[in-house]
Amino acid sequence: MTAQLYTDVGEAVTGVQDGSTVLVGGFGMAGMPVALIDALIRQGATDLTVVSNNAGNGDTGLAALLAKGRVRKVICSFPRQADSWVFDNLYRAGKIELEVVPQGNLAERLRAAGAGIGAFFCPTGVGTLLAEGKEVREINGRTHVLEYPIRGDVALIGAHRSDRMGNLVYRKTARNFGPVMATAAATVIAQVQEVVETGAIDPETVVTPGIYVDRVVQVVDHV
Repeated sequence: MTAQLYTDVGEAVTGVQDGSTVLVGGFGMAGMPVALIDALIRQGATDLTVVSNNAGNGDTGLAALLAKGRVRKVICSFPRQADSWVFDNLYRAGKIELEVVPQGNLAERLRAAGAGIGAFFCPTGVGTLLAEGKEVREINGRTHVLEYPIRGDVALIGAHRSDRMGNLVYRKTARNFGPVMATAAATVIAQVQEVVETGAIDPETVVTPGIYVDRVVQVVDHV
């Protein structure tokens, strides 16, 4: 399967349905696919569940999507930081749902979806509000909580370079949640700074194989 290449970021997000679960890569703004998020805002999909490490920074990117009222629920590890005022205001007003997931659990729940794992037990969160209502089991003398995979209808990820097959490489800390999210969604859309000919990327440096990537759009003015 070869990824479809786009020159228009708006066309790259066509078909995202209302009510979709959208996985959004990024650690803060590092690797955040801002151009794809902006295109999704223009596209108009609403009632979304967004899965990301953070709940938006400042007024751009994911925060802008939240501000438009397009997101019903956020699943993330760090909903609050110094510049998360958009999410803070929505949550305090009761206009958005929140599921907090410890960062390691978030990565593993996404990885489990891509690996076909039905569920797994993890000790993180035992004895806290995050474990309420969940099945627990003692394994090797330690209490664990049952966690389920997180699957997305769509993943929006930011990478540095792609070839025409959709093989992706990332730049430094921008390589965060993109690789696991690319395995966990039905449709994977990547914005990249550069598209090169197939064979121009050393196979040993490919992080996300093109078999996981459905659409690639080159956006040179976003990291």
